[in-house]
Amino acid sequence: MLPETPEASAALAAGTPAAEVAAAHPTVSAAWAALAEEALAGGRTIEAYAYARTGYHRGLDALRRNGWKGFGPVPWRHAPNQGFLRCVTELAKASEAIGETAETQRLTELLRDCDPTLAP
Repeated sequence: MLPETPEASAALAAGTPAAEVAAAHPTVSAAWAALAEEALAGGRTIEAYAYARTGYHRGLDALRRNGWKGFGPVPWRHAPNQGFLRCVTELAKASEAIGETAETQRLTELLRDCDPTLAP
């Protein structure tokens, strides 16, 4: 379970641009996830891939600092985990868009391992 990040969460909820939140709170995956989602929605696949990859790695670092061993549950129901899981999802989408099939499959399996409800 990732810890709460109240300042970053409040800024995102208030509509602060995700780039500003990521700059002020670079370890918070939710800001990177928002950037990746915006980029992918705008057809900027490589940019989305880079944002999602950054948030994914920042999330992995945070999870490991909090006792995660690289496998096992990271439940969606715990709100602080959602930024990391969104990054994994967006990275899988961007990977698929550029034809990186093995990466897409690995990320889908990671989502299933983290929370089976996320990757049917």
